[in-house]
Amino acid sequence: MKTIYDVRQLLKRFGTIIYIGDRLADLELMEAEVKELYQSQFIEPNEYQEATLLLRQEASRIRVDKGESS
Repeated sequence: MKTIYDVRQLLKRFGTIIYIGDRLADLELMEAEVKELYQSQFIEPNEYQEATLLLRQEASRIRVDKGESS
């Protein structure tokens, strides 16, 4: 998993499509969904770690771009 698109594809495999219109909110909701999949043992630990890392990095980048603190 290398991009947010890959995370979206992971979620799509389980019938989850997330689009709120606010990029940061989308990322936060995607992280919650990935965590739920992991806790339900639908995805492997490495998939969970990779997805969470990507989502948090992108959210952090957006916050920096907006001038917000995390």
